[in-house]
Amino acid sequence: MLRCGRFQLPLTRPLLMGIVNLTPDSFSGDGLAGDTARALAQARRQIDVGADLLDLGAESSRPGAVPTPEDQELERLLPVLEALADCGVPISVDTYKPAVMRAALAHGASMINDIHALRMPGALAAVVDSDCAICLMHMRGAPLTMQDRPAYRDVVVEVRSFLDDRVAAARAAGIGSDRLVLDPGFGFGKTLEHNLALLRRLPELSFDGLPMLAGISRKSMLGTLTGQPVDRRLAASLAAALLAVQRGVQILRVHDVAETRDALAVWQALDGEGPPAG
Repeated sequence: MLRCGRFQLPLTRPLLMGIVNLTPDSFSGDGLAGDTARALAQARRQIDVGADLLDLGAESSRPGAVPTPEDQELERLLPVLEALADCGVPISVDTYKPAVMRAALAHGASMINDIHALRMPGALAAVVDSDCAICLMHMRGAPLTMQDRPAYRDVVVEVRSFLDDRVAAARAAGIGSDRLVLDPGFGFGKTLEHNLALLRRLPELSFDGLPMLAGISRKSMLGTLTGQPVDRRLAASLAAALLAVQRGVQILRVHDVAETRDALAVWQALDGEGPPAG
């Protein structure tokens, strides 16, 4: 069971986290910055088709992205977050800034999805006294430069070591294990070969019973493998999602909730355990 604000999320089946991009420069072309009505419509559609939780992001973390000023991130985020306060599913906020974390939690967020894994000064203090869930993600470098020749001796060993360290830091600060989620950070400071190694060896990244989240949906690794542009990567995204779940991932961060739900329903009917997703 994952403690996620006022929600308790069972981990007996794969959970679907629907992506709501509130940026103008999303890599997937679905950014909704400044258009609260469209963002809310997208969020509610995702809930209607089976999203177990939503992830709101108001700062792009695509390769080459420059940081967004804190006040601009909050201006994009808070109207949507406030309007979704009673939507019936947990709301995750994708941010690494402590001030944005505090504001998000004050406005009803149930989870913080942090690409810096609470390494920013003040980040641990911003979340420790709440009951939010926290996703600790691995990233080498920062979005602006993370794809400049990333190198590892063994990417799986190094990502596992990083996540071990960040879990230890969170626990030392007083954050319970029932609030923690691990994310290997597909595409964040990794080459195609690194991403494939992580996907292939996902079970090696699992420890202490902590749930894993995978965000592979529409990513450039899938474009490299298939030759397809971002708007034609649905089939590859579904294949990657099923492979991730087969290797132990409990939460899938996806753009295409309905289609992923259907793919999981077929897989679960044959090989999975528990009721269908959604």
